[in-house]
Amino acid sequence: MMRISMSLPKKLLAEFDEVLKDRGYQSRSKGIRDALSDYILRYQWMNEMEGQRVGVITIIYDHHFTGVMENLADIQHDFREEINASMHIHMTHKYCMEVIVVNGEVTQIRDLTEKMMRLKGVEHVKLTSTVSGESLNRSKGHDHSHL
Repeated sequence: MMRISMSLPKKLLAEFDEVLKDRGYQSRSKGIRDALSDYILRYQWMNEMEGQRVGVITIIYDHHFTGVMENLADIQHDFREEINASMHIHMTHKYCMEVIVVNGEVTQIRDLTEKMMRLKGVEHVKLTSTVSGESLNRSKGHDHSHL
């Protein structure tokens, strides 16, 4: 095992400690190892996807952060072929949520998701996806499409 040190905002550490307590962890280190493992698995899962996908990207961001809304809009315009719909939700005075429905080649959807993750002011991004409708039709024995 390697020993590392890290800096965290007080609020984040307090919330993490509360989750660890609620889940019955005896050690902060064990909780951090499990969280890192989960993060790595999610990344690997996202990178292993192939082909056409349909899904939802959820973004939570601080709308007071300078330029974040414009940057999100610019990225979404760049991926207009993959974006079917989006919805904007005012969560609190500070935070907004964007829910984006996507459909297309997974490499493009992954690129879209990662570009939004890297933006300053973005607090959380999550991609949930599945195979496209056409793939479901083929796996269920349907060989025709519905209009």
